[in-house]
Amino acid sequence: MKGAALVKKQIVGVLKEAEAGVPVKDLCRRVGISDATFYHWKAKYGGLEVSETRRLRQLEEENGRLKKIVAQQALDLDALKMVLAKKW
Repeated sequence: MKGAALVKKQIVGVLKEAEAGVPVKDLCRRVGISDATFYHWKAKYGGLEVSETRRLRQLEEENGRLKKIVAQQALDLDALKMVLAKKW
């Protein structure tokens, strides 16, 4: 099982095992991830439950959509400024 293929439920499970005292190196070797990946997961998902990871995913998706909207509006504003700046 590779790190990229793990779902958030499995990631939370791996983090819970580490909290229970399983050595990180052993966990990483068994799951097939690097230490850096483990600590990245720990920073992002540490202390979360499975239901909270679902909500986090929803918020990340919504944030992505909002960022696209803001980027499009910034492009529109920039285009309008260029048109208004031209001398007629």
